[in-house]
Amino acid sequence: MKDSLGTPRGLHEIAERIGAGQPPGMVFKSRVPTGRHFNEHIAADPEAVHNLITARILWLRGLEPGVNLGGEVDTYERYVYIHGTNHEDRIGQPLSSGCVLMRNLELVELYEEVRVGDLVWIAD
Repeated sequence: MKDSLGTPRGLHEIAERIGAGQPPGMVFKSRVPTGRHFNEHIAADPEAVHNLITARILWLRGLEPGVNLGGEVDTYERYVYIHGTNHEDRIGQPLSSGCVLMRNLELVELYEEVRVGDLVWIAD
């Protein structure tokens, strides 16, 4: 649900693939590469503990009306992605605002295997 910070469950599709050719660890802002690796961001601000969007973005679109499509639950309108993170040591712990986090190199591999329209199931 909008503002819930939770990851939407159910059936999704990959709506957009963003970041082809960027190095692993590249930071994205508003889905645009910043030109800086996350280590450069951390060096500039060592106190930065927020989760950065890195490596690649697989933007998800929900396919189940009322569950993850439309209104307050719309995955795409909530900007829910599968993306890399600068906190790989925290994979599996709550950290994002609903996104699915992956290790950068693993996401680069996955990115090469999936296409727009491929299905993604998110379960509890």
